[in-house]
Amino acid sequence: MEKENKKDLLFSVTKNDLEWEYFRGSGKGGQKRNKTSNAVRCTHRPSGAVGRAEDSRSQLGNKKLAFRRMAESKEFQKWVQIECARVLGWIDELEKKIDKEIKTNIKTEIKDEDGKWKKVSIEELKTEED
Repeated sequence: MEKENKKDLLFSVTKNDLEWEYFRGSGKGGQKRNKTSNAVRCTHRPSGAVGRAEDSRSQLGNKKLAFRRMAESKEFQKWVQIECARVLGWIDELEKKIDKEIKTNIKTEIKDEDGKWKKVSIEELKTEED
């Protein structure tokens, strides 16, 4: 009996998340290149990732290539990791660990009226803010 590898959909990227721009390509190519808007820029708004293509004479080919370049960019990959962690609930655990580390490893001081530094705990700072 084979082990079933089931994958769940965590999130999806829809066309509403993307912004497409079409423009004339630059460089060599002659009259055809100067007359048609076949260069494409694909921007994923939530992550800020951008893919650009003007390699092909075909706008559709450039559109596919721009999307692929956007999906392979560092910004998009980082966004995917963060989005997965958020959906799976790992971010809450990470925030708790960070808060614990901050409370134990950070030295907090304030200046008193004499201009001297005085050591203060984070809990004391919270009560002073209220």
